[in-house]
Amino acid sequence: MARTVVITQSNYIPWRGYFDLIRQADELILLDSVQYTRRDWRNRNRIKTPGGPQWLTIPVGSKGAYAQTIDATAIFDPSWAESHVRALEQNYRRAANFDAVAPWLFDLLRQAAGRALLSQVNRFLLEALCPRLGIQVPIRFDREVLPDMDLTSIDASERLAVLASAVKASRYISGPAAQAYLDYRPFQQRGIAVQWMDYSGYRNYPQCWGVFIPNLSIVDLLLNCGDDAASYLSRDAAITNGQELA
Repeated sequence: MARTVVITQSNYIPWRGYFDLIRQADELILLDSVQYTRRDWRNRNRIKTPGGPQWLTIPVGSKGAYAQTIDATAIFDPSWAESHVRALEQNYRRAANFDAVAPWLFDLLRQAAGRALLSQVNRFLLEALCPRLGIQVPIRFDREVLPDMDLTSIDASERLAVLASAVKASRYISGPAAQAYLDYRPFQQRGIAVQWMDYSGYRNYPQCWGVFIPNLSIVDLLLNCGDDAASYLSRDAAITNGQELA
């Protein structure tokens, strides 16, 4: 039987395209043994306010540690969850599904704040958010699949192919940005098909505060749409390399 894997870095409360990507998979591997990138999606995401998008950021210790990995990135202020809860409460109290979703979401963020490392927070939240969106996908860190030596001794494309092979995948799906640098050969050598996610065609959903803003954190979709949120992960066509994804 065909087996699909998605291998990607963990993000903080990511946008709906991230969840649409991983719901195509039989397994999600979080590639957090790679270098942490500042001012990226690992520790922050955007919500909507009356004045436009606003960042919610988890404060992490990265100054001077330019080569540190995502899974070694520590959180230096555990009060981040309370500030995020306050921002969400202030800006989403008028959202249609605030009362149904906010208590669950706020409790989840407060539980996540007990984790010391960014990767732990992101994985904990993903493992809770996925079922809320009807996604049942096992999640593992890359270090749980391969030993450190195998992860660090080979180049990026080879590492992805080796990870995919280790979980007996026959198909690897990636976001479209990787087309600029991915080497197909390690996948071809292992008989693994490579396909690209197409993020176009998502439907607008009801939002607070005027004109629709796309690509916000998944919490925007959940607080506005509640139990209907999962239906907005689907599009008329989700295409990778000319093949429709269910």
